[in-house]
Order: sequence, then C-alpha cells, then structure tokens
Amino acid sequence: MKKYIDFKTIQINVLGKIKKISYEPNRSGYISEVLYQNGLKKYHLHTYGLKIGSYIIASPTAPLTKGNTLPLKNIPLGTNVYNIEPIPGKGSKFARAAGTSALLVSKSKLWVTLRLPSGEIRLFSENCWATIGQVSNIKKKKKIKAGNSRWLGIRPKVRGSAKNPVDHPHGGGEGKAPIGKSHPVNPWGKPAIGRCTRRIKKYSDSLIIRRK
Repeated sequence: MKKYIDFKTIQINVLGKIKKISYEPNRSGYISEVLYQNGLKKYHLHTYGLKIGSYIIASPTAPLTKGNTLPLKNIPLGTNVYNIEPIPGKGSKFARAAGTSALLVSKSKLWVTLRLPSGEIRLFSENCWATIGQVSNIKKKKKIKAGNSRWLGIRPKVRGSAKNPVDHPHGGGEGKAPIGKSHPVNPWGKPAIGRCTRRIKKYSDSLIIRRK
C-alpha cells in the first residue's frame, strides 16, 4: 500500500517519535512513521542511523543531530543534509533518493551553498529547511537481473540499428551496419544526443554556480 509522504508541511517545535520503519515500493529509501506529541501521525524519509524509538524535531533551535530539521542558516559548514527545500515554504525537492545527501559548503549574507549528490554546486536561500544526515538504505541493491526492471514496469529497449528501416532511421543494412548518418537520431528523425533538455532561461539558472 502506497504511503503519502508530506514534503511540504513541517511540524515546527513539535517533538516526534519514530514508531515504525517501512519499505515503500515507490521509493528507493525507507520511510519512517512518526507520531508527534500533538497526536498527528506522518510519514517521513527515514534518516540513516536512526532506530525505532528515536526522537526527531523540526525547529530553528533544534539540536544538530541526525534526523532533526532546521533552516540552512542554522546548520554549520561541513554538515551533510538531505530533503532540501529549493524555495522556502514550497516543500523539499533535493537529495531524497536512497543514500543521498548534500554537503553544506559555504554561507553568505542571504545564501547558503550546497554541493548536491549530482556534483552540482548551487545556492539556496538561508531560510530553506533541510534535514541533517543521510537518506536511509545506503546499501541499496543494484539491479542484478532484467527482472528487477520489469518489476518496476520498465520494459526492454531495442536498439534502432537492430530494427528494420521502416521502423527506425538507424535500421536496415547487412549485418552490423553503421547507422548511415552523421549523428544519432530518434525514431522521428530528431537529434538524439547533445540536445538541451533544460528549459532556456529557467528562473533558477542564476542559482547554479557549477553544473553537474
């Protein structure tokens, strides 16, 4: 059964206790069921190193321990964080996969610099919230057989050069023939490699210091 993880709302200054650690089929990391002192029950990404019975809290003055959530301006340099908000109050978007975390590199007057799991170095508002630590399931098993992908609904991909020319621009020829073009194309004849997939003049371009 799919469990709803609320990435947008934060229970500020309310102590929570981890009651259960669960596997979520739609996520690579584990999730934890947290019961707050106000009676609210929520699911969160589980922090590596925490156990059932551990306490967590989201507060600007929270202790600097694993699982606690604070604004970036209150987290010291060199700390690993995950579940990071790109825009204050809009919910976390970055470093949510199994075993991932970002490194807090530097601080300025209004901005905090993080090195993301992809290697990208990016600016975040000092008022964005993040969780200290690393996402659980750091030893996530890699795909060892084709069936692992099929379980996820991912079907095999056939090479264009293995098809007939009526099905793909790379198809046809005798034996292992070259594609006969200066660069690879997709089934509709558009360039397949080197094409920019990021929207031009995206608002967050100015926040990226070094691309991945």
